[in-house]
Amino acid sequence: MTSSIVTNIKIAKIIQSPLIHFVTIVVFVTLLCLLVSNNAHGAQRPEIQLASGYHQGIDIKAFWISEKLDGVRAYWDGRQLVSRQGNVFWAPQWFVDDFPKNVPLDGELWIQRSQFERVSGIVRQKRADNQAWRSVKFMIFDYPGSKAVFSKRIELMKSVVEQADSSYLQMITQVRVGSEQALNDWLDVVVVNGGEGLMLHRGQAVYQARRSPDLMKLKKHFDAEAVVLEHLPGKGKFTGQLGALLVRDGHGIVFKIGSGFSNAQRANPPAVGSTITFKYYGKTRNNVPRFASFMRVRVRVR
Repeated sequence: MTSSIVTNIKIAKIIQSPLIHFVTIVVFVTLLCLLVSNNAHGAQRPEIQLASGYHQGIDIKAFWISEKLDGVRAYWDGRQLVSRQGNVFWAPQWFVDDFPKNVPLDGELWIQRSQFERVSGIVRQKRADNQAWRSVKFMIFDYPGSKAVFSKRIELMKSVVEQADSSYLQMITQVRVGSEQALNDWLDVVVVNGGEGLMLHRGQAVYQARRSPDLMKLKKHFDAEAVVLEHLPGKGKFTGQLGALLVRDGHGIVFKIGSGFSNAQRANPPAVGSTITFKYYGKTRNNVPRFASFMRVRVRVR
């Protein structure tokens, strides 16, 4: 018998041995577990409702009004919190332990007024900081799993929050106002106290996974996004620091933004190529934003 035939016979016996079968099964089960684990942490991009801009001439009494929180939009899919893009927020398990299972909720991860950078920095970390997360709340403003009108969904949200009995799951207060003057008076109070604006939601509207005319946002100013093209040097007290950003907005308009920056941001400005959010008060005839002021760098949760 030739040596090659003997070698083939030995290999065949090894392949057929119980040890090889056992190792094969272990490897298969391990790979299967990893696959299941990865699927468990994945998330689909949620189909969410987006707000339109406020316009006059509506029946104010037909709408529920709430404060527009400056937090991070989040969607509870019944198992985990995900971003608008479908990325998982790695919240500590204790944070979501009492959240309703298999009940979608729409809302914002929020700390308090004027704390957007702080909450954004906390929730976008893949390794949760337990102590930091204790300052965060999931403030819900809608119940997308129901086909009921918004007035009925308010009652469903109240019930969910009451049953959960969690300090980390709260509902944004929804109220009615009797006139446009009362609406603007409330807006003034919110803005003076550091708030961002108000949301108006038609009471008889169903949840629509698109930009809806039945959901409107009302602010004292407009905001938009722009890409940073260049850092322009400062003068006077800002010598050696950022003077202004040269930016381009979504309409291709190039302009400068020289206000709204902290001293730390002037020393370490948003990177060229990054996207920022700015506020402005109307536009010129040439479509340039008036009195543009820096608000924040856009942060994408990964």
